[in-house]
Amino acid sequence: MAAKNLTIKELPQQERPRERLQQLGAEALSNVELLAVLLRTGTKELSAMRLAEQLLSRVKSLRALPEITLEELQEIKGIGLAKAVQIKAALELGKRLATSLQEDRPQINSPADAASLFMEELRYKKKEYFKILLLDTKNRVLTREQVSEGSLNASIVDIRHIFGTALKKSAASLILVHNHPSGDPHPSREDIRITKRIKEVGELMGIELLDHLIIGDGCFLSFKEKDLL
Repeated sequence: MAAKNLTIKELPQQERPRERLQQLGAEALSNVELLAVLLRTGTKELSAMRLAEQLLSRVKSLRALPEITLEELQEIKGIGLAKAVQIKAALELGKRLATSLQEDRPQINSPADAASLFMEELRYKKKEYFKILLLDTKNRVLTREQVSEGSLNASIVDIRHIFGTALKKSAASLILVHNHPSGDPHPSREDIRITKRIKEVGELMGIELLDHLIIGDGCFLSFKEKDLL
């Protein structure tokens, strides 16, 4: 009987990346192991792990892998059209995911940038909604979080919740955002008071308060631009 291609399941225990992934998670696997999972089978002479090693050796570095063509992949013994297509599809998905994450994490360079993320969501609300925009060290958006939902003219702000969330997300800085159902974005005394308090707590915790935006009907006010911070 002719020898058959080795599947990952038939490999020795130390060469079973699929099982390691199940037990330890994908992040525990090496580049070779991840490629072996994609390849699934090797050849009569080579296991999937050895085939993955040959592929990485051919491209020299992981960074160069997306540039390899279908034809070049098929020049590697053991990689036919099906495996080559599978690898290219996985690489393209990774590229699209990276692009998507960048698009979902815009960089905030001005109060208008931040306000644009909330304007259409908040301008017509009939109650006050208090939200935070958490940023990394390059002012890229990590996440947007709702802190409270208030009545017609007031919201309850939990400062512990604000900074608990910021710490959990490893935020370097934050921007406060809330709306005025009246459509007038001018701050109240309470708006100014709570902003000052949050700024003080942020200074103690090493998380900078960059701005507080009040969203009105098609307009906004920036505490930073008005020198209220």
